Amino acid sequence: MARLDFRLPDIGEGVTEGEIVQWFVRAGDPVAEDDPMVEVMTDKATVTIGAPCDAQVAELCFEVGALAKVGQVIVVLEPAEASNVGAAQKSSRPPASAVGQISDELPGASLFAEGQGQGRTLATPATRRLAKEMGVDLRGVRPSGTDGRVTSDDVRASARGANAGDPARASLEERQPIIGMRRKIAERMHHAKTTAAHFTFVEECDASRLVELRRRLEPEAKSLGIKLTFLPFVIKAVADALQRHPKLNSAVDEKANELVYKKYYDIGVATATEAGLMVPVVRNVDRVSLFDVARRVAELAQSARDGSLEPDELRGSTFTVTSLGKRGGLLATPILNHPEVGILGVHRIKEVPVVREGKIVVGKVMLLSLSFDHRVIDGHVGADFAYDVIEVLENPERLFYE
Repeated sequence: MARLDFRLPDIGEGVTEGEIVQWFVRAGDPVAEDDPMVEVMTDKATVTIGAPCDAQVAELCFEVGALAKVGQVIVVLEPAEASNVGAAQKSSRPPASAVGQISDELPGASLFAEGQGQGRTLATPATRRLAKEMGVDLRGVRPSGTDGRVTSDDVRASARGANAGDPARASLEERQPIIGMRRKIAERMHHAKTTAAHFTFVEECDASRLVELRRRLEPEAKSLGIKLTFLPFVIKAVADALQRHPKLNSAVDEKANELVYKKYYDIGVATATEAGLMVPVVRNVDRVSLFDVARRVAELAQSARDGSLEPDELRGSTFTVTSLGKRGGLLATPILNHPEVGILGVHRIKEVPVVREGKIVVGKVMLLSLSFDHRVIDGHVGADFAYDVIEVLENPERLFYE
């Protein structure tokens, strides 16, 4: 019976390649039509691709972590009926389409290890077993065998190089490929750090009145089913200050060599999840109430943690806020959410001695760390923006009467 070469389908939105994140099948497994076969991550989203027909899996052509281009064969099937070959057959018919749910997405990103792991690494089963035992990732081994095949000697040489001449230590190490969401985060962070000219400005904020206002508003928020943290106040203060500093609410278009001014205020909120750091977006912060912001932040955080965020909820922020929480430390230098030109890191509120009207009293102080893209934002502009944010947070009632 003719075999079916199932090719990576055109997922749309200009996607040209995808990373194999997870296989749900192995060679020899039977699959029914639409059964999930593989999870593929692109620059736009993660999709689960199903079987085009009832078949048996003959061969998986890419390993987890490898990059496959649209149109490349990713799995070979033996259809139950030749008539089911359809869209993915070896003929000139167009490739099958992807099925399933988009599960997560990070905006932007260019590959920091492009070319590493593309296609299937050639190696015998014995060599693969040796690599697994020695903790060597075959995708990082320089092949010396015929047709680019990795040999057992190549694996041993790689292990020696990784362990400074001490082969015995290879058995004490474990290697894991950087794949999936963690890989996308690494790509974004690398791109942001190597593209923008970062500088960070740090200042104190007297949070005494902010703490008191939150205490007074908590009962009303609770009656509405809202958990009121300090973060919504910060987000509103940022949107307020951005309206007076339009350059901070912009993005750099490197290809066009243009600065794109945004006349809307969509604030990204960095959120820690088991899959890594995600940045869901609170829309139109300038036009909604403090309680609405608090409710939306809670909803987005929950969706981020359970993996149910929609792609549109993760793209298009104009400025980002990252709360460093109770373990915020003394100082941090947040990395920009490229192509934005500013990000605010919020540290925990501490009780410290402060001077008021010539007297030392116990004050509630919060440190703010702001990073800017120095290609666009001069030092005094960043400082002025920081002090405008602090002005609102030190006088939070302004959020209600302005």
